[in-house]
Amino acid sequence: MRARIENMIVFLNHEDVPEFKKGGSVVRNSYFWALRSIAGQASRCRDWEYESEIWLALSRMLLSFSESGYLGLKETILEFPRSQLEIPEVLRPVSTWE
Repeated sequence: MRARIENMIVFLNHEDVPEFKKGGSVVRNSYFWALRSIAGQASRCRDWEYESEIWLALSRMLLSFSESGYLGLKETILEFPRSQLEIPEVLRPVSTWE
């Protein structure tokens, strides 16, 4: 998922966050609700926001869903732009550069 950090807030690109689909995959729908439940802002057509206080929870959640094997890495890894000079330590296990 494309991500960026501004003012100590992680923004996930709204086009990359999972979608809830009625009657869809239980894992994907659970992933949607889990990510949404810890987001500071999670609007349909806006980037989702995660404050620094919950980055550890975000990292653990992404790692857990990644290890489940039901979701691809593209869906569970934070992809930061090269202009993001440093990825915070707590997010490194679930992050890469685009």
